[in-house]
Order: sequence, then structure tokens, then C-alpha cells
Amino acid sequence: MPAGSEHWPRFVRERILQTLQPAGVLIPVLERSGQLSVLLTQRSAELKHHAGQVSFPGGRMEDADEDVVQAALRETHEEVGIPPDAITVIGYLDPMPTVTGYAVTPIVGMVSGDAPLRLDHTEVEYAFEVPLAFLLDERNERASEREYQGRTIPTIEFHYESERIWGATAHMVIELRKLLLK
Repeated sequence: MPAGSEHWPRFVRERILQTLQPAGVLIPVLERSGQLSVLLTQRSAELKHHAGQVSFPGGRMEDADEDVVQAALRETHEEVGIPPDAITVIGYLDPMPTVTGYAVTPIVGMVSGDAPLRLDHTEVEYAFEVPLAFLLDERNERASEREYQGRTIPTIEFHYESERIWGATAHMVIELRKLLLK
């Protein structure tokens, strides 16, 4: 369960413990001018799930995918144009259950500096980078709340420039920080 979920209403905790579909997202780490950054996307407002939210590229596992790594790499290529051969997988985070019925496994990957970025605008409005150092600094984390099915749920978010990173994506960032700062 994500950090802080012990404060969520019981019906939310029960919902995410039901049978979940496997999915994978890539936490793309890029090196620019000697600094590491993380690539995120603003999802299209037209999507069925998580429309208009900030997220890592990725999605649900399909029958042709061998595993969630392949799903994450395939979806990353489809959404932002980075080919799988431009990504070196360097680690994984524990799967994270979501209220939309997925068990999302974050795959951490170093992206080649010359990898192309071609957005599929049916899925992604735009992409942006956040310095890894910003995400690793606990002072940039803010306590927040969101409404879900008429109930208020405590959550965490980050604000970088004009971007708001929240929900499962923010919790994945926190888990990445815990792993990297061990």
C-alpha cells in the first residue's frame, strides 16, 4: 500500500486490494549537462483514465508483452517516442496499487542523451523534465488532500514551476527517493 494509505477510508483501501491488472511505467532518468532529470508527461484531457494528470509514460500490460518491463518500454515508445534500445533499465520499485484497478510497477531507466522525443498527442499533451535533485529533496514535498467518491483523502504532491505532480506519480517519486537515499 502507498505511504499514507493508512489514513484513507476503508472502502478505498479495500478497492485497491481487489484483483488488479498489471501495468508498468518508466521513470525515465536523463543526463543533461552533467545533471540528472526525470521525464514526466501531461496526459491528454481526452483519455479515459487519469485524463489531464501528470504521469510517467507507461500503461497496462497487453497479451503480447512478456512482462511489465516490456509493457513500460512499449508504452514509453508509443507515448513519447523513446525507443526501447535507448533505455537501460537500472531498477524497479515495488508495484503500486491504484484505485483505477491496476498494480503499476515503476521501472527506473537511464535514457540515452540523444534519444528522440516524439509525442503521441492522442495520449500526451506535453512532456517536461524535473531535476532529480528537486524530487529527492523532502522540502519540496507538500501534504495535500483530494476528493474521491465524496471523501477527503490525504495525499502528497510536488510543485515544480507550473507543474503539479500528485497521486500515484508523487508516491512513486517518494518510493524512488527512499530507495536512492538508503
